[in-house]
Amino acid sequence: MTRLVAIHPDNPQPRLLVQAAEFVREGALVALPTDSCYALGCRLGDKEALDRIRSIRQMDERHHLTLMVRDLSQIATYARVDNTQYRLLKAATPGSYVFILEGSKELPRRVLHPKRKTIGLRIPDHPVALALLEELGEPLLTCTLQLPGDEAPLTEGWEIQDRLDGQVDWILDAGYCGTEPTTVIDLTGSAPQLVRAGRGPLTPFALE
Repeated sequence: MTRLVAIHPDNPQPRLLVQAAEFVREGALVALPTDSCYALGCRLGDKEALDRIRSIRQMDERHHLTLMVRDLSQIATYARVDNTQYRLLKAATPGSYVFILEGSKELPRRVLHPKRKTIGLRIPDHPVALALLEELGEPLLTCTLQLPGDEAPLTEGWEIQDRLDGQVDWILDAGYCGTEPTTVIDLTGSAPQLVRAGRGPLTPFALE
């Protein structure tokens, strides 16, 4: 049974965050709001929950997953970041971006791209997502909540419950948060490469 929880989009209730974090630690799969659209999220080391995400999205291991972290210090833990990359990240986070970076040895191999050994990393600019990450004290493994065959992500809590009842455990419903996905930028080369244009502006990366 999926639990739908109404949470304030700007001032999320601490007791709900404590409950949500505890459920995530116990293996729950959650739908949470971000600054671009809703996402599916679970603990980094939870293989069963990861398999559930891949099943819901019908995606294979070559699809980049996104590690959602609360600040730049966590990015440096889970990815190899040089000074140039760090300056770019500092200028653009938090924000509606996913950055493709080379994963560190802290990451389980199953969450990395099988050939490139890369992962997406992101610091969301949304009070609920950031507060949950703070309460959890660790990253969330996430992907956009867009179902196979749909042209856009799901945008409302009731809609997520209607479509995924019994498949996700918690829905943190903060109301509508948009359908435009993140901008995805690959930082593994000598210069930033645009993978997908989205909500995050391209100007900081001289890609316009």
